[in-house]
Amino acid sequence: MGLLDAVAGAIGGAGGGGGQGDLMQLVMKLVQDNGGLEGLVSKFQQGGLGDVVQSWISTGPNLPISPEQLGQALGPDTLSQLGAGGQDLLGPLSQLLPQVVDGLTPGGQLPTGGADLGAVLGGLLGSAGGAGAGGPNLGGLLGGLLGKR
Repeated sequence: MGLLDAVAGAIGGAGGGGGQGDLMQLVMKLVQDNGGLEGLVSKFQQGGLGDVVQSWISTGPNLPISPEQLGQALGPDTLSQLGAGGQDLLGPLSQLLPQVVDGLTPGGQLPTGGADLGAVLGGLLGSAGGAGAGGPNLGGLLGGLLGKR
């Protein structure tokens, strides 16, 4: 069983192609439910992971986060909102979330003025052709992380 199947199963998707979209929807929900990107960053800082989340925002390399650290930073309330498979999602989320935050902060700064997260993530997912200028290719990244078929 591939990671895509595990994610789709944990989210309750029908398997196959729905897993990537479901995982991105989950990331969007995490960001939105925590007060936007700034709120999510604050949650990580309060959880003692300020240096980790700052590395995702900065223009340098991203520090890794383990599924356990992610679960502790998100807290039990957020994990319960993920449903019965929440613990199973921490692995894929710990791989994806640093890349999403990095992609949402290309200049090393948090977006200002309540950026439309859906539009930004949609742009990142659709950036396969425009990533040659050094921008993130989140669509390609997701393919690699989720066992592109």
